[in-house]
Amino acid sequence: MSSSVERKRVRKSPEARRTEIVETATSVALTEGLECVTLRRIAEELTVRPGLISHYFPAVEDLVAEAFGSAAASELEALLPADRAGDTAEARLARFFARATGPAYDDISRLWINARHLSRYRPVLRDRVAEQEAAWRGRLEEVVREGVAQGRFRTADPYVTAIRILVVLDGLGAHANTDTSGRPEAVTLMAVTTAEQDLGLPAGSLVAAAERAAASQCAAERAATEQAATERATD
Repeated sequence: MSSSVERKRVRKSPEARRTEIVETATSVALTEGLECVTLRRIAEELTVRPGLISHYFPAVEDLVAEAFGSAAASELEALLPADRAGDTAEARLARFFARATGPAYDDISRLWINARHLSRYRPVLRDRVAEQEAAWRGRLEEVVREGVAQGRFRTADPYVTAIRILVVLDGLGAHANTDTSGRPEAVTLMAVTTAEQDLGLPAGSLVAAAERAAASQCAAERAATEQAATERATD
């Protein structure tokens, strides 16, 4: 019966099939960890033979690295889009902090912890981690430089400021696997307050902007959920 089903399977283009494999591996990596990304597991998820996966990724290490790279790049684009959309640097940074805190950020925090640990033994993954670290630093540094050019930020070294912010975020994210419900608010806001200090912003100004951005985001998500429910009800 299974062979009959497979004969009826719609043949996908190589590009579409590879994208499907990477997306599936990325989902497994985010929800279960990079150790669970194996040729057999991804084949099971897609109900195909492992040989099909190895055709696109002969070495599982390449698929693991691709899964991490895809997740990290997608998260960066969601947190700090390259498209400026006419926003000020301060607004972009505020949205970044609004999105990079709370439970919604835990999955990607866990993935970074996971990837950095495994990269000690997996050179291909180590190179991809370094590549994504550079991409995140570069994107954040770009925003800081824009803010300086706009006269909104003051810092002698945008590169160092970007690193300081990411180091604090990484430190907070390192606790993604533990209960942080008792964490003081001052600790939760350390990345934002570090940015305020490094960028010469009034104390609390970026925190307030991030809170407004978070509220706006919640309202937009709630409206989208209600709209989807309305559409389902009318179908």
